[in-house]
Amino acid sequence: MIHDKDYILRIVRQLSAALAKIILDKNERKLIEFEGVFETQTNDVFKMDFEELLLKSTEEISDFVNQKEISQHADYYELLGNIFYLKGSEYDDKTFLNKAKTFYELYLQKSGIFSLVIISRINELE
Repeated sequence: MIHDKDYILRIVRQLSAALAKIILDKNERKLIEFEGVFETQTNDVFKMDFEELLLKSTEEISDFVNQKEISQHADYYELLGNIFYLKGSEYDDKTFLNKAKTFYELYLQKSGIFSLVIISRINELE
């Protein structure tokens, strides 16, 4: 069980880092190449496919995160912020962008980290 938790947390961190890099680079080709990996890892982390995740409310997703260990909450919220920011920007969808803002704010609260990158994204979304 411990190995399983470590594995999932490692996927969360790797996926979040990859999405952050794609967001910063704004490279469409990398995003297309990443789609297959993204689907698989999203399913591993959230136990649902990406389309199901997009349909969930912010509260439902937060409930899912709150079932995890407290030390993992910040990682999940950063990942969720990156996912919804990327997809919201890609589809120009205000609902996704609002979810991204919410999850980024939760990330800042839970992590206690001062992240200028995240703060600038929140400001951009306001």
